[in-house]
Amino acid sequence: MARLHSRKKGKSGSKRHAVLKFKKSTKMPKDEIISLVEKLAKEGKQPEAIGQELKAQGVPSVKAATGKTITQVLKEKEVTQEYPSDLLNLIKRAVRVRKHLKENKTDTSNKVKLTHVESKIKRLVRYYRGNKLPQNWKYDPEEATLLVK
Repeated sequence: MARLHSRKKGKSGSKRHAVLKFKKSTKMPKDEIISLVEKLAKEGKQPEAIGQELKAQGVPSVKAATGKTITQVLKEKEVTQEYPSDLLNLIKRAVRVRKHLKENKTDTSNKVKLTHVESKIKRLVRYYRGNKLPQNWKYDPEEATLLVK
């Protein structure tokens, strides 16, 4: 989805190492990693931030160390968020762009980018509706500002 509205094409990017390397390099026990994930989630961190924090502490891959992804661990411990993190990040971006456009009314490039972000939000809502979101949930910019705060 990241390259949906840009002109860049191609598949270049970083690759993950083999899983076997991760198992050997992890020094923390499995139970300690799971408890740390739960503690960080209770502090209000999103799964992406939890992964970065664990990487800084010497756990390169939670899935290789525990056999489960961070979101699976959070679901098992019942510490999940109300909304998916990718949807929340897009809503935060849309709120920031709307605030910027109130101050800078002639910024046409950001008007276009706002339509791109909101179309991504609507596409994600369609994907998550009935599964992780209520069936009748719709994106509304005024309600989104209240949701993000």
